[in-house]
Amino acid sequence: MLPIRDFVPSRTVPFITWALVGVNVLFWLGQVALGQLGVQHVVLSWGLVPGRLLADPPGEAVTVLTSMFLHGDWAHIIGNMVFLVIFGDNVEDALGHARFLVFYVLAGVAAAAAQVGIDPSSAIPMVGASGAIAGVLGAYLVLHPRANIAVLNPILPLWLWLGPIFTLPSWAVIGYWFFFDNVLNALGRIGMAAEGGVAFFAHIGGFVAGVLAVRPFLFGRRRPVRRDAWVGWRGPAERPRALGEWR
Repeated sequence: MLPIRDFVPSRTVPFITWALVGVNVLFWLGQVALGQLGVQHVVLSWGLVPGRLLADPPGEAVTVLTSMFLHGDWAHIIGNMVFLVIFGDNVEDALGHARFLVFYVLAGVAAAAAQVGIDPSSAIPMVGASGAIAGVLGAYLVLHPRANIAVLNPILPLWLWLGPIFTLPSWAVIGYWFFFDNVLNALGRIGMAAEGGVAFFAHIGGFVAGVLAVRPFLFGRRRPVRRDAWVGWRGPAERPRALGEWR
């Protein structure tokens, strides 16, 4: 289930969201320019390695941050940036620019802590913005649980009935991502030997942190978020426009 866009208007320019996208893309292009051996060296040197971090916390602490801006391949960077663009602007709008940046980084730290906690002796480097973006998804779920999300229909035969694109409430889209794409996969990894792949527990840690932290981060904001978030997910304020009207 691939989200394409949401229909919640943003009241401010999400320049922190776009800055984060820009930094991630620049880091990735730098990795690509280094070639395969260079990519491996960067990931090993600046990725978060749980066993190495716990063995030398002061020396390896910086990798908690640097790992958030490194990626493994094109699909990894593109997928993460799509999710950040779709959901980040509204969370930034609700929290404010400075708070959103702090929130994003702390969600990434929580994601790293979850992955380190579940496999503290791992020698496999963890990279990617997924953990921090998972926190953004958690915040979006709390703020806009019934917002319309346009998703790409992954089952071609169903295009005859639903079309290539249809809308679902954010609780369904984000809930599917959290439970089916992460929780079930994470449970299936328990007890297995460590190996490369998706850091599911980092996603879970970042998401839970986002759900729990977004309300405290809103404290003192002059412009509160909508209080009718659960009133009709196909309400007129969020009714999707025709595909030809998308901007």
